[in-house]
Amino acid sequence: MSEHHQEPAELDSEQVAAYLRRHPEFFVDHEELITELRIPHQPGEAVSLVERQVKLLRERNIEMRHRLSQLMDVARDNDRLFDKTRRLVLALLDANGLDEVVSAVEDSLRHEFQVPFVSLILFSDNGLPVGRCVSSAEAHQAIGGLLAGGKTVCGVLRPNELSFLFGEDEAAQIGSAAVVSLTHQGLHGVLAIGSSDPQHYKSSLGTLFLAYLAEVIARVLPRFASPLRSVR
Repeated sequence: MSEHHQEPAELDSEQVAAYLRRHPEFFVDHEELITELRIPHQPGEAVSLVERQVKLLRERNIEMRHRLSQLMDVARDNDRLFDKTRRLVLALLDANGLDEVVSAVEDSLRHEFQVPFVSLILFSDNGLPVGRCVSSAEAHQAIGGLLAGGKTVCGVLRPNELSFLFGEDEAAQIGSAAVVSLTHQGLHGVLAIGSSDPQHYKSSLGTLFLAYLAEVIARVLPRFASPLRSVR
């Protein structure tokens, strides 16, 4: 014999009001509901202290919910960033040649991270079979200020710096960029990413991810590119 479960009938406002009249102590045992209530008052009448407290608690509750939602969004973004970074690092570790290293970096930044402008330049006086390669002297002459100190540089770059890093055609479309040198027991190259938005890569932008990626690339490159110029 089957049992039939009926959904409880929804209470109307009169039934709720009647219940509260019979149980005036209801909110003593359910204080958490007070912040959810909306209790209007007529214009011109004095607002009670309790009503003011309820209003403040409700506003604070809404603010805390917004903050929690923002924190959850940041956590989800960090999870996605970590997963993309993990896949890129594994691809670099599994690379069997310089061509796979260059392809892994450029493909991941463009397609996984959705970076519109990517430039990976290696330094070598003898030339390399893949990727873009320049001599260290040429690089220092063009972007020596960006390489000094080995720190990530973010912001609006000079036209000549953009042209060297991204080429004439793309340089005209870039509003801001982030640049980091590939340094590990010497200087092996430079990695740059760009955006058409002048405000996207601000000088205060966190550069932890880009600096970490540059450290990994700098350690992987010498395994496959013995002609790489190592400048101490």
